[in-house]
Amino acid sequence: MTMIKAGLVGCGNISSIYLENCHKLDHLTIVACADLNHKKAQAQAANYHIPNVCKTDELLQNHDIELIINLTTPDAHGPVCIRALEAGKHVYTEKPLAVTLEEGQHMLKLAKEKGLLVGCAPDTFLGAGIQTALQAIEQGEIGKPVGASAFMIGRGHEHWHPDPAFYYDVGGGPMFDMGPYYLTALTALLGPMTRLSGSARVSYPERTILSEPKYGEKIQVSTPTHIAGIIDFDNGAVASITTSFDAFGGSSLPHIEIYGDEGTLLVPDPNTFGGPVKLRKRDKKEFVSLPLSEHNTENSRGIGIADMVHSILNDTPHRANGELGYHVLEAMHGFHTASSSETYYKMQSTCQRPEPLPAGFHILQN
Repeated sequence: MTMIKAGLVGCGNISSIYLENCHKLDHLTIVACADLNHKKAQAQAANYHIPNVCKTDELLQNHDIELIINLTTPDAHGPVCIRALEAGKHVYTEKPLAVTLEEGQHMLKLAKEKGLLVGCAPDTFLGAGIQTALQAIEQGEIGKPVGASAFMIGRGHEHWHPDPAFYYDVGGGPMFDMGPYYLTALTALLGPMTRLSGSARVSYPERTILSEPKYGEKIQVSTPTHIAGIIDFDNGAVASITTSFDAFGGSSLPHIEIYGDEGTLLVPDPNTFGGPVKLRKRDKKEFVSLPLSEHNTENSRGIGIADMVHSILNDTPHRANGELGYHVLEAMHGFHTASSSETYYKMQSTCQRPEPLPAGFHILQN
């Protein structure tokens, strides 16, 4: 059996579910891991039977490794991926693709020059929930899509995260942290974006950490924490999106709704893989739940890596790809640019709407 050897950089909170799921893949083996905190890397290596713990430079120069899984903090996504591509390795990174558009452009240019693949989270749109919603749209259940609404409303990560400061630095905030889930889902369902407008603000210049081990420490906020935007899609649909870390009383708003001329679709939390998915036809009084696709309802982070490995071995397109990741990255910057310039922002990039997974196709093997 052909195996792709991978190295993982960044052994923080999110790495556990990646390592758990990647161990289920038929054609991938993780042979090394690295982290700035060497003890974290050693712990994850012991937990998930990874044979080598090394420094990032050593991992990137390991000629046996073909794929780098980049789970570092957002400010390191671009630099680590660029170094990996320069070393001749495919890369799959956590979201966002990079912090700056220039880094993202450089990544895609390098990959094209070297014949390498770039993959980017989130891969939640490959889960049963959003795939079921996509199937309903493609089958005409809501008719022609005309609009959408998306809401990510929360109170901020200082309430629970052990080290939340980077969420309030440049490249953080609710749009860069959670926006990728929502914008990727909307693009998977409706296609590429063409024009944006938005308003953004820093509601509280200073935050106090209320979680351990840094309880009581202060965070200076360097990025907007409440963003409201409007999106024009290439297919003519218009959507609104709000992302916020400033709703201390919580929210009862839906995650995503898609409106068509024949009905409305309720899409589940795009930070999950399951349902429910609900449909109300124009002549009906109630929403009904749609049966979910058979597979990938649980936490399947890493499914995008599995799809990418399949593409490496079979020379086929992969779905959670760099072009999609860059399109989402540009949109997130676009909302901020539109707000600061008080103008519309016209998207310079585009992407292909990812192909649906084939019926019954289960990438993660049990």
